[in-house]
Amino acid sequence: MSNRARIGLLVATVVVLVLAFVLLSPGDDDESGTATTPTAPAPATTTAVRPPPPPAPTFETIRVRDGKPVGGVQTITVQKDDRVRIRVTSTDTSDEIHLHGYDKYADVAPGRSARFAFTANAEGIYEIELHGSGTQIGKLVVEP
Repeated sequence: MSNRARIGLLVATVVVLVLAFVLLSPGDDDESGTATTPTAPAPATTTAVRPPPPPAPTFETIRVRDGKPVGGVQTITVQKDDRVRIRVTSTDTSDEIHLHGYDKYADVAPGRSARFAFTANAEGIYEIELHGSGTQIGKLVVEP
């Protein structure tokens, strides 16, 4: 066998080994270190999620029956600059509610509540009354 034939046989053997290696190697591994054609990332799917509605504001409630506060004069205590929400309800009394100091007025009647919503910007103790009868039904305490 000549040198040329030996070199040709050697080259053919190397080619066969390289082809066998390529065909028998595992597919694309992250650890293989071989570069592949980049693929575009899968598009992100977004689901529109609506946040829950904010909670309804809470009211401190004073109930009036027979022209008097149910359970006695109610005390509502808040901090200065708090948002205050007061509701007065009655099933049998019609009158004007007066919050002294803040000079807030609202009418209460069976089936219709009186509501006050304001910022407590003045410290002190303030009477809440049935204005027509002069009956105290509550007091608002605004602390520093």
